[in-house]
Amino acid sequence: MQDLMEKCAQIKMVIFDVDGVLTDGRLYLTEQGEEIKSFHSRDGHGLKMLQSSGVEVAIITGRTSPIVTYRMEELGIKHVYQGQRDKVPAFEKLTAKLKLSPSQVAYVGDDVVDLPVMTKVGLAIAVQDAHPFVKQHSHWQTPNRGGLGAARDVCELIMQGHGVLDQTLAEYIS
Repeated sequence: MQDLMEKCAQIKMVIFDVDGVLTDGRLYLTEQGEEIKSFHSRDGHGLKMLQSSGVEVAIITGRTSPIVTYRMEELGIKHVYQGQRDKVPAFEKLTAKLKLSPSQVAYVGDDVVDLPVMTKVGLAIAVQDAHPFVKQHSHWQTPNRGGLGAARDVCELIMQGHGVLDQTLAEYIS
């Protein structure tokens, strides 16, 4: 656990996949072909707390969806890369833009398409219901499933590693 907390303390940015991480991975389509996604409100609040603690939050996703654009704007997430079948170029562009080394980045994924980035970062995280091969290549696995609290688990883990989680939570009862 100490090694994990040491890795967390170094993290300056967390990159999240969307489908299967911020959502449960299911794709709902209307008869008109419109896509519907479900996001968990506690995950959203965790993302806001993480950003308030000074950690950058980014999205790199293979699909493109106006719902993702809307939700990320609502959460104040500025670094959003959609339509990235190959996620490595977006990762490299983002780390260069923010002048971060890969060791200062965490990536949260659920499927094999996330592995090319997960194998480059300082902290690779798989959601609880990730593909078994992805879990094998992660440093940590969330207690909760994708779209059902996994993002909150990650946010609180990173904040714990930075030593700000207890203080942040205490603010809600003072």
